[in-house]
Amino acid sequence: MHLFFRLLILIALLLGLVIAVVLYYVANPKLPAWSPAQQVHYLEQWSAADRDTYYFTPQGTQVKGLRYDWFTALELPFSQQRFATPEYLARFGFLVDPGQAPTPNNPGNLPAGFTRHQNAGSPDVFLDITCAACHTGELRFKGQALRIDGGSAQHVLPSSVPTLKGGSFGQALVASLASTYYNPWKFERFARNVLGQDYETRHQQLRKDFKSSLDTFLKVAWNDTHRGLYPTEEGPGRTDAFGRIANASFGDAISPDNYRVANAPVDYPQLWDMWTFEWVQWNGSAKQPMARNIGEALGVGATLNFFDKNGQPLMGDARYPSSVRVRDLHLIEETLQRLSPPAWPEDLLGAVDKPLAAQGRALFAENCAGCHVPRTTQGEGRYVQHLKMLPVDYIGTDPGAANNIADHRFDLTALQWKQAELEKLDVEPKPDEPLDLSKMSVAKGLAYVTAYVQGRAYQDANVTPAERPEMDGFGLPIGVRELRSYKARPLAGVWATPPFLHNGSVPSIYQLLSPQDERATTFYKGTFEYDPRHLGYRTEAFANGFLFDTRITGNHNSGHEFRAGKLGNGVIGRGLQPQERWALLEYLKVLGGPLEAQLP
Repeated sequence: MHLFFRLLILIALLLGLVIAVVLYYVANPKLPAWSPAQQVHYLEQWSAADRDTYYFTPQGTQVKGLRYDWFTALELPFSQQRFATPEYLARFGFLVDPGQAPTPNNPGNLPAGFTRHQNAGSPDVFLDITCAACHTGELRFKGQALRIDGGSAQHVLPSSVPTLKGGSFGQALVASLASTYYNPWKFERFARNVLGQDYETRHQQLRKDFKSSLDTFLKVAWNDTHRGLYPTEEGPGRTDAFGRIANASFGDAISPDNYRVANAPVDYPQLWDMWTFEWVQWNGSAKQPMARNIGEALGVGATLNFFDKNGQPLMGDARYPSSVRVRDLHLIEETLQRLSPPAWPEDLLGAVDKPLAAQGRALFAENCAGCHVPRTTQGEGRYVQHLKMLPVDYIGTDPGAANNIADHRFDLTALQWKQAELEKLDVEPKPDEPLDLSKMSVAKGLAYVTAYVQGRAYQDANVTPAERPEMDGFGLPIGVRELRSYKARPLAGVWATPPFLHNGSVPSIYQLLSPQDERATTFYKGTFEYDPRHLGYRTEAFANGFLFDTRITGNHNSGHEFRAGKLGNGVIGRGLQPQERWALLEYLKVLGGPLEAQLP
């Protein structure tokens, strides 16, 4: 009997040790070192005023009830250092300027894309993470930083699933929230910083509100972990966008039966010229800009209520109150219409070999233009680019994202939508037969959800019928389609958007022009250091870098190959000799920019 109890004690001690180790690494994520650039250079993509608008205009997200002043007052778990210092947040890949200081639009001195949101009639000011956080890039070369506005972020934002590797902003934030609540000395400092002279009267309510937000974070972390919803680690610069939006909109908000495994992370796409695309969603599934932007806001953390306090579905004009800020989303969209692709900066990255670039121009016309130069027409208030959607079977790239969007189905019957109501919504094509709400695709489900949310948000924001076509975006309907395909984008400024393919599985354009067997099977991500010769981020090992393994589901680097063989099944053109690849790279530096006109 004594031996049995000793064995139990030993098992308990070992379990406690394991838990302690896990908690330590959760609270101390392994982050890359960060040092400020000597200078941040902006590439005249738009005005400073437009940049400030884009970086700090809220879209209505409120990050699980986390208040703005709470976030700026949080400490790290094992020190009194503030969590939200620019130097610490930069280690997750968020973008800060050297020596930056608070401004009226950024009083918390936070990175690009972190701002404030306040609901009408409420005194609470929430942390709002906007599209700028994910769609602003940066390249480093010889101590200088090039800011790529509208480019691809390389931060580690989404996951709150605890791992021993750490490195995720979500995981580290939850650790700081938990340590603040459960450490009485920490909470005392936190409360006095947040409340100031109101400490005595509001201390208990603050603790109650803070616990409510913390519980939401912990519930999401537990749910994502024990359900195994995100088995393919996203790492820097990636998220399973549609998977997370669907899990938030259909799983969190409707029924746990609607959770789906999201194992196909994608890169954050660049945003310049996107407003000219016929289908504005990155995967070609949505046509209307406002509907796309509402879906993005819902996925990042805007609140949405489908049911009343008694669990009954909201009906009629009571549907569906949200925190989405449609006027601000429209302002961001208008600002993005003035964004230009980045032009190659010869003074920072080196002079362009113009004769070689001229050779590349001919090679581009022969090998690339057929997919990447879209047909254009004149539309309502804009010229329209009709981008090619390339079937997965032809392009041969990792099929996970396309297959999940095409195959996943969700049960929305709890919302009790009526067919006659759906037919009145501005969603096209109109259903020609009754929709089966028990088997809705993510694209159709989100189209109808955003139509309802949009109508309510327009009502709450006093958007008039005369304003609506402009707010929607060129009077476009909420088009929806489901294609097992990927979009071939125009390539102006592509040199500034590594890594490549939709899932970020190819680190440089040189490797993208090479057969798969010449591409790196594994490489390190998480650095901003740029390789201006190969047009990509540097990939050698560095302390606490993220090892990207292309053999993992969702990470495959197959397809888009120039090599000998029959076209299709991943082969898109003849093999390119190394000198031809260098010529194409030289041309891609100037494509769509002012230097292109200087080619011989």
